[in-house]
Amino acid sequence: MELMQTIFYTLIALGVLVTFHEFGHFWVARRCGVKVERFSIGFGKPLATWRDKQNTEFVVAILPLGGYVKMLDERDVDISAQDLPHAFNQKTVWQRMAIISAGPIANFLLAILFYWLIFLAGERALAPIIGDVKVNSLASNAGLESGMEIVAVDKVATASLGSVSRQLFNFIGTSGEIPITVVYPDSELLYEINVPIEAWLEDAENPMPLRELGIRPPFELESLTLAAVFEDGPAYAAGLREKDQLLAVDGRPITHVDGFIDSIADSAGISLNIELQRPQENGAWQPMTLQVIPDRVEQGGRTVGQLGVKLASAGRYPEGLVRTQEYTVLGALFRGLGETYDNSAFVLSSLAKLLVGELSPKNLSGPITIAKVAGDSARAGLDNFIRFVAILSIMLGVMNLLPIPVLDGGHLMYALVEVVKGSPVSEQIQMLGYKLGFVMLVGLMVFATINDLMRPF
Repeated sequence: MELMQTIFYTLIALGVLVTFHEFGHFWVARRCGVKVERFSIGFGKPLATWRDKQNTEFVVAILPLGGYVKMLDERDVDISAQDLPHAFNQKTVWQRMAIISAGPIANFLLAILFYWLIFLAGERALAPIIGDVKVNSLASNAGLESGMEIVAVDKVATASLGSVSRQLFNFIGTSGEIPITVVYPDSELLYEINVPIEAWLEDAENPMPLRELGIRPPFELESLTLAAVFEDGPAYAAGLREKDQLLAVDGRPITHVDGFIDSIADSAGISLNIELQRPQENGAWQPMTLQVIPDRVEQGGRTVGQLGVKLASAGRYPEGLVRTQEYTVLGALFRGLGETYDNSAFVLSSLAKLLVGELSPKNLSGPITIAKVAGDSARAGLDNFIRFVAILSIMLGVMNLLPIPVLDGGHLMYALVEVVKGSPVSEQIQMLGYKLGFVMLVGLMVFATINDLMRPF
């Protein structure tokens, strides 16, 4: 059932994004007087087709992994003199650029719309207050303490823990110092603490900046449950099972999820006694203590322990640390614009870090990860699913604007060259670029899919 839900929500997300993207091309092409021959959502065998008054064929195809808008173009077929003015290649370079860029722009507009709808209901965010600081971590060694509020990172104001994480991401793969501005409880005096780093998280997969600094949010854990136990992992071999509720490790009560993860990571190849309770059919809980030895796994340049489990936590944040913000209709729109801009900049920054080697290529994700996140976000609630689709729409918009032939950005690049030199790029050079771009995209897709398969879902 979970697999079917994941597939369903993935198709919904991709269907919405592809439809909006292609509709952007379609709508602007029509406004520029270009004849659109086909508007297809998906590839392969058509499942449904129909035509409008202008004889455009609309298609819903069997493989919903993309789409396309086929426009009249004399470079593809012979065109009658009557239809020639309606051919794409006969339009001015500025009209063609507008048609090409309309797809990614539609994705950004969709993200703004979704964020606007979300922020109309208000915004809840966790105050950037430090809960716990891990002993001997970067944070503790620099002087960060429990109870401090992080008000800025590198002089950029941080209103929530999420914004702190986003600013810390800029330092991944770099060396030097992270300037963090803090205030103590019941004080207005600002203190700047510099955290020294060296090629920070350069090789980390799925880096979590706050956690890697050693900072934990003030979360009050109520229960930690095994959502899944993988049969090829040491936890399963030791007897741990799904729905087991974890209580303590070597006699130390589990009070924080990150604390438990850290204790396992620091115990590679070391025997641990895990106290737990297992639900019974009559509703009672059976207490148990099991001995488990975490596997030794290379991660981020060091050996860490791993159990082979998926965790599910339940708890709450202390009263007063969840801050709410209400917006007017116009205020929600501006907030949506800001969130779309911030996420677009984040995607570009991530790509730049991948290119210069500051971010590990192991963080490239493919269709399997996208499908998993789509299913998980949908099961977490409509608000989370809408946020996921908005972020995915931004990623689609940014990726399509990259200057790679076969993508919209590649077509725009050719058009800009035409503006500069006063004549179109030769078809031979364009075709060579398309072939190279296609090989590049296929290679990236294969690499990202391999990364997906290597992750323990």
